Amino acid sequence: MEDVKDVFISPLPDSPYVKPFRLNYTQNGKRKNWDLLEVHDSVAVVVFNITRRKVIFVKQFRPAVYYNCIKPEDRDKPIDTKKYPGSIGLALEMCAGIVDKDKNVNAIAQEEILEECGYNVPLKSLEKITSYRSGVGVQAALQTFFYCEVTDDMKTTA
Repeated sequence: MEDVKDVFISPLPDSPYVKPFRLNYTQNGKRKNWDLLEVHDSVAVVVFNITRRKVIFVKQFRPAVYYNCIKPEDRDKPIDTKKYPGSIGLALEMCAGIVDKDKNVNAIAQEEILEECGYNVPLKSLEKITSYRSGVGVQAALQTFFYCEVTDDMKTTA
């Protein structure tokens, strides 16, 4: 169970991770605008343990999942964590992370596999599948998608 407490919603201050803005443009002679978010690009990895013949997922607390599980009428006051326990914010997802260092995406994917899954993998074991734009309605950041096979012997953490 996630021990989440003292939860409240506040306006977004300047952030190194998210920059909201409005794009104004003319399309087919009609003036339009669209609210967007500038965010970091990211990597995602399908990690397959060939020893166990299992896909490895990451289970972690995600504030955006937690927030979207709270009824809108309950968001304008301190959040009742008995009604909305931290467990509602747990997500089961692929190994992933943001590109926020001056490293290539392969090295960042390698670091994420170690940090999130506990496997120490050589760079050569990462197979790039594709790069694509994710969240295209709001941010359209570039996500690079990898596949990686691991074995129990590569596990460094419990």
